[in-house]
Amino acid sequence: MSTAMELYDEATKLKGAGKLAEAVEKLQAALQVDPGHVLTHSALGVILQKLGRNEEAITHAKKVCELEPNDAFSFTQLSVICQRCGKIPEAEAAMAQAHVLQGRRPH
Repeated sequence: MSTAMELYDEATKLKGAGKLAEAVEKLQAALQVDPGHVLTHSALGVILQKLGRNEEAITHAKKVCELEPNDAFSFTQLSVICQRCGKIPEAEAAMAQAHVLQGRRPH
């Protein structure tokens, strides 16, 4: 059986080849192996948003923040995904949290 990281790597190759739906399938398989695999949730957030599956994308981006609550990049990615999905108040809140984690005052 493949590890979550091996499946993630396969998904990355599929994404690079423009095979987004297939990449999602590999990433979902990775989560079956390791439901807390941060890189997989992060990649799903990005790819699902590109596929127009906005609510699923946001769910995965939020999961990254839950798994890495002290990582400013996690909240920055959540902000970008929310913005691209038209969820501006959520995007602003996530960016404010990223700023707090970076030790900067939110705008």
